[in-house]
Amino acid sequence: MPRERPREERHREERPRARPREERRERREHEPERERRREPERERPRPGRPALVARDAARSAARHVRGLTGRTPEGVTSLERTEDGWTIGIEVVETHRIPDSTDILAEYRVELDDRGELVSYRRTERYYRGRAENRT
Repeated sequence: MPRERPREERHREERPRARPREERRERREHEPERERRREPERERPRPGRPALVARDAARSAARHVRGLTGRTPEGVTSLERTEDGWTIGIEVVETHRIPDSTDILAEYRVELDDRGELVSYRRTERYYRGRAENRT
């Protein structure tokens, strides 16, 4: 009956050997430059598909609003695909009050191009959280 080896020994034997650094560097130097320097998937527009999907457009708009206003976005109120990019509505708490129903909220309208870069933004309205149903 064969003697069973300790678990640590079996584990070491199964691990693939790492190549020496010189060998890896040498291999990279012989690869064509385009193979070494690949662009991220989201930067390469695919035919028939927008360069930026709705979820990424909303996230990008929220980041831009936060960077410009210094306030954390509460949520996305609207999202519309346009010919040149996206138009997104972002809701932000402008003033925190007690009780929360008296917080002052604002909606910012953000326009992005197809890559998610800011084209324009503006505050479209302000309202109390508790009276949001009166908005039109």
